[in-house]
Amino acid sequence: MNAQAPAIPVVDIRSGGPPLHAQQSAEKARALRDVCLQIFPPPVLSALPALDWTARRWLNRSHSPYVAEIAQIAETLDFSGVWLLNASYQWACTSLAREEDGVPWLLRTLDWPFHGLGRHADVARMRGRGGDFFSVTWPGYVGALTAMAPYRYAACINQAPMRRFTVHRWLRPLDFAVNTIAGRRCAGRMPPDQLLRHTFESCSDYGAARHFLEATPVARPVIFTLVGCAAGESCVIERTETGFRTRETDTSAANDWVPDRPGWEGRIGTRRFLTSSFAEATGYSRARRETLAAWSGALSDLTFGWVQPPVLNPYTRLAAALCPARGILRVIGYDVTSTELPEPVTQVCEIAGAPNLQPV
Repeated sequence: MNAQAPAIPVVDIRSGGPPLHAQQSAEKARALRDVCLQIFPPPVLSALPALDWTARRWLNRSHSPYVAEIAQIAETLDFSGVWLLNASYQWACTSLAREEDGVPWLLRTLDWPFHGLGRHADVARMRGRGGDFFSVTWPGYVGALTAMAPYRYAACINQAPMRRFTVHRWLRPLDFAVNTIAGRRCAGRMPPDQLLRHTFESCSDYGAARHFLEATPVARPVIFTLVGCAAGESCVIERTETGFRTRETDTSAANDWVPDRPGWEGRIGTRRFLTSSFAEATGYSRARRETLAAWSGALSDLTFGWVQPPVLNPYTRLAAALCPARGILRVIGYDVTSTELPEPVTQVCEIAGAPNLQPV
């Protein structure tokens, strides 16, 4: 790891939430926006204001509790894309809930095609009526994808498989569009990432968090991986918009149901979007999930040795290890550098013992 790599900042936004984060880190938010937009062709960039308007309209209809925050952030940052960012959905991820020395840990990688996500990540200390928690996030973003409430629980999100209405690989973009439109019509249902943040703000323990994530309607299918502080407090919650299946064994997840279900297709990287068959898409997700589940190294290892192919892939941007029983959160940023696969571009950020917090 490059000793000159920057550290991921820990920001205290308990008094102002994501709007304060955006205000304090406006230049960083703009830099992240600019680097993310580099992957889009000019026609998409010219349509950004219209896409932002569409996202704002949908979020207002979703009854999200954070619409006012997003509006405040958009006003503070004063550029297009804030609403679209908060209506988007991460591409693919791999996660594992595993016990070591009698307490659960949560391992996860976050994969998105955008460059800069690893370099520009922050760890935000936030607060809700359930208590304090830490979220791996970015300025301008209001949801939660990877978070830990010390001495309570930790959780993360994986994108669920896609409903397929056709079978040919070349028709995959059509199904993608149909699913996007269907998600936009789910009025009154929260985006999954905003539901996860709401869970951390509202729920004081693992049991309450599990029930909340299982029962609350969501705008899109999603996979939650959740761990608590005691042995046996680990589960993967596979959600459709109004239903759920929870498993307490085989607690690794990627971007497909376990077992896979007819009519659904595991998520795949953009490079494979038009070339992969059903079987290949399912196999790619299974390979990442099974590889991570088979890793047997010690979680005390700060080198993130479990981030190996295929868990490590061209879109890996973050890796995190969380243990709420010990108040430990570790995260490192990745990005494409001079090699085909991403490499670490930050130091390991570690919160250990959760400063100023005590076990209940």
